[in-house]
Amino acid sequence: MNEATERHDNEIRHGVLLGILAYTVWGFFPAYFKMLTGIPPLEVVCHRIVWSLVFLVVIVSGRRRWHEVRQAFSSRKTVLTLTGTTILIATNWLVFIFAVERGEVLQSSLGYFITPLVSVLLGYLFLHERLRPLQLVSLMFAAIGVLAAAIHYGGLPWIALILAFTFGLYGLLRKTAAVTAITGLTVETILAGLPALLYLLSTSAAGTGAFLTGSTTRNLLLPLSGVVTAIPLIWFAAAARRLRLATIGFLQYITPSLHFLLAVLAYGEEFSSTNVLSFLAIWCGLALFSYDAVRRSR
Repeated sequence: MNEATERHDNEIRHGVLLGILAYTVWGFFPAYFKMLTGIPPLEVVCHRIVWSLVFLVVIVSGRRRWHEVRQAFSSRKTVLTLTGTTILIATNWLVFIFAVERGEVLQSSLGYFITPLVSVLLGYLFLHERLRPLQLVSLMFAAIGVLAAAIHYGGLPWIALILAFTFGLYGLLRKTAAVTAITGLTVETILAGLPALLYLLSTSAAGTGAFLTGSTTRNLLLPLSGVVTAIPLIWFAAAARRLRLATIGFLQYITPSLHFLLAVLAYGEEFSSTNVLSFLAIWCGLALFSYDAVRRSR
């Protein structure tokens, strides 16, 4: 094995480890944000953005990486790309917290189960990654699962679909952004930071803000949301730059599996026969996709 190949293999192993860590932390997010139920989802998202920015300022300053941030802002293409990723991830956060507060963790699980297949589709459409026959069949199973969910909910499972496509597109754009993981995330939080801070200041001035007006637990959880938001995103962005989009999609199973277990076992959400059909179809699609991925790697 030559040095270049060994370096490449080490990068892939590092990417897989970072991906596993990120998706495991995200898997327990429903438990974290359940403790903030009662606070408007938009306010929680703004706290996540502002406190993430504070945390990242410390990290970037400690590593002396501000020149990379300035360089990213000097590139119009990079700024446009990261503006898109900022909108996508903020939308994903907002819809997810809305789902948790409404007791729709099962639907968030469905959305994140669909995401790997969405990633495969996006890789095919935009990165020209080949769509093999079993991957095509897996997408058909996913479509059946979404249809079954639509029957159950009396309409499209919009929470699940928004979560799947916003995060799938986020992964796609972050893979194409020519910045490091921390630099990209710092730029994203800077772009979203001012509107988020203005919103929080307005709620505080109006006397409706949750920070420093509620329990000690909430006063701790809101600032800590920045840390638990930033760290797995740094891990994810670093993994996305090292791995193929299909591999990222494969690792993503960890998050919805944990959401599913929390929804059914911890929160007692209804798991009807239609839910069974929907999830079985998607799980069949994921099983085929996994088999194809393992066979391909061999």
